[in-house]
Amino acid sequence: MPIPVPRDLEQARRAIQAWLAERRPKAGSLAVSELSSPGMTGFSNETLIFDVSWTEGGRPCSESLVIRVRPTGHRIFLEDDFELQYQVMAELGSRQAPVPAVHEFETDPSVLGAPFFVMSKVAGEAPGDVPSYNAEGFIFDLDPAERHRLWVSAMEALTRIHRESAAGGFEFLAKSGRGSTGLDQQIHYYEESLAWAAEGRTQPVAEAAWEWLSGHLPAERPTALSWGDARLANMLFEGAECRAVLDWEMLSLGGPQMDLGWWLFLDRFSSEGMSLARLDGLGTREETIALWTERTGLAAGDVEFYEVFAGLRFAVIMIRMARMFEAWDVPAPPDMETNNGATQVLARMLDLEPPGQAW
Repeated sequence: MPIPVPRDLEQARRAIQAWLAERRPKAGSLAVSELSSPGMTGFSNETLIFDVSWTEGGRPCSESLVIRVRPTGHRIFLEDDFELQYQVMAELGSRQAPVPAVHEFETDPSVLGAPFFVMSKVAGEAPGDVPSYNAEGFIFDLDPAERHRLWVSAMEALTRIHRESAAGGFEFLAKSGRGSTGLDQQIHYYEESLAWAAEGRTQPVAEAAWEWLSGHLPAERPTALSWGDARLANMLFEGAECRAVLDWEMLSLGGPQMDLGWWLFLDRFSSEGMSLARLDGLGTREETIALWTERTGLAAGDVEFYEVFAGLRFAVIMIRMARMFEAWDVPAPPDMETNNGATQVLARMLDLEPPGQAW
């Protein structure tokens, strides 16, 4: 499914080169390589990847960098919280958590048309979204024992984020107008998001999920950091070792349990939601919950709530993606916003009749 390139990459390369040269006056002969921009991932933020080379003290130097650009067109999320992503990654990096090092945040939109931030490129490979890593790619090619090792490494990275953030320090993420706890704020945020995305159109599965969630609210409402988009496809691996976690667009104070629920739902979506068999060696739902609990020391008693909440959140994202494809004139099934892999899985979780044949 081709995604339109949002900008002239050569023009952007020249702009980035001039911007970096201004900020590195001691770097001689600074040059930026041709830019690349992932086409099948990163629907919410634009990503530009490049190498920069220069001389300093007569010595040749180089590094690989990534720029994330604030979205200016069609939005997937009600609020982008773009600068907050940078702040969270900077704070986690200072605690040696497995995130890319961030360097600068540029507020001036004249450089690339919108604010952006720069971070180091981490060596490694991310599992595929489309097609799913359950169908092809480097995880598919591993034997079950190596896949299990990769899964353990991924879970260690996920739980390390939760351990490193347990001491707090992320109060700047609070949205107190939406509730007294981080989880309450996320619940109300997605209530608003569903109404915003649906634009008055009926969303049978998402609406049923909202009704179920309203009747199963956890007694414990955490206020703690949540990565938000916790899944294998947002991790970089060298071999079977996780080197970094990426993509913080869905960050919040909803708590680590939100990440566990999202991980479990996206794991199921990446197999069942795409009519694929799940690969042997990747930890089961029960093994994932047990290892997460062991590594974090947190309870997972409301895990079903968080899984259904993940399904609702993903259903909202799929509504917005359907509208994005429509705006970009990208071919997509006419019922994509109500009938997709996410709503199919969510309907089964709620014992509802699935909304039709998944596309």
